Amino acid sequence: MKTSVAPHAVTLTAIAALVVFALANGLNPVLLTVSITVAATPLLLAALGEMVVEKSGVLNLGVEGMMIIGAIAGFATAVETGSPMIGLIAAAAAGAALSLVFGFLTQVLLSNQVATGLALTLFGLGLAALLGQSYAGLKPPSFPHLDIPLVSDIPVLGPILFAHDLLVYITALILLGTAWFLYRTRAGLILRAVGENHDAAHALGYEVIRIRLAAIAFGGACAGLGGAGLSLVRVPQWTEGMTAGAGWIALAIVVFGSWRPGRVALGAFLFGGVTILQLNLQAANLTALWLLVLGFLLLATHVTVRGLTTGSMHRSMLPLWAATLASAAWALAAPVSIQTQYLSMTPYICTIIVLVVMSADRLKANLNAPASLGRVFFRTG
Repeated sequence: MKTSVAPHAVTLTAIAALVVFALANGLNPVLLTVSITVAATPLLLAALGEMVVEKSGVLNLGVEGMMIIGAIAGFATAVETGSPMIGLIAAAAAGAALSLVFGFLTQVLLSNQVATGLALTLFGLGLAALLGQSYAGLKPPSFPHLDIPLVSDIPVLGPILFAHDLLVYITALILLGTAWFLYRTRAGLILRAVGENHDAAHALGYEVIRIRLAAIAFGGACAGLGGAGLSLVRVPQWTEGMTAGAGWIALAIVVFGSWRPGRVALGAFLFGGVTILQLNLQAANLTALWLLVLGFLLLATHVTVRGLTTGSMHRSMLPLWAATLASAAWALAAPVSIQTQYLSMTPYICTIIVLVVMSADRLKANLNAPASLGRVFFRTG
């Protein structure tokens, strides 16, 4: 057994605790799962695109700007044409176009990737606010729901798997296609080689700049689709700044998922679940002490599983379990309400915690991250 079992045990414990909480407070697990899937879709699209970009060795911090441009481009096009599918195409094209501006500046003009990415986000937010002034308050055309006779009527599985908008299934295909491309094709191997050592890839005759520009365009298209998922599906309306940090969360998901498609998908659903659940916490009378209970539970689980896998029990294990039981008893006896403003902070607090925890294990992060990530490529010969 390996020590890597501990993070998986903590993840499963968190999921189990949230399921028990939902059932105990009368939330419909099926509807909750559907809502989480819808919330996770834009995050998954943006994170998958950024993962491919980073796999090629480029760090693009402009995901938020590309998402908001995709949101307004998709919304405006869908409203003007009456077709949400054309809106998706426009969103992908707008995100790709904006990303290629970043690509030209960083790969051709060799500008700093971090500064250029931040500038891209600011530019995207400002341009989207300008373009969206005349679309506030309008309602876009809706996507048709997938309705397969008999299959859609299956209890539990029917609504969870076959009651979504078309974008959810497009996202699933993109996820499978990305995993297949990266690990089952020669082109995917070349892209990963460029991300690991661009100088060696160039010496072998591969066009590093072209490969990276293609990856950047794909990442921008995915981010644009993610933005369209916000304005056309999740919240079918246009509101200035409606991405509300989703691009930054997508960046954190890439790190959380260790640059692997399957883990990135899991991270998107976890962050999507946090986003949806925080909307239900106040109505379900969750108290601040229950959040403390959950924190103690996850920490105690991590220490216990790590001790079992390494064969050496940590001296803090028993105090942590005692603190979990004591805080649970306190929460039952003395409930304390939480203001909605604090609950709205939950997804962003989780993002900060994830980044801090991942950064603490520098060796693991360095092993998983592409070796040439963020490095400037100087073409010679």
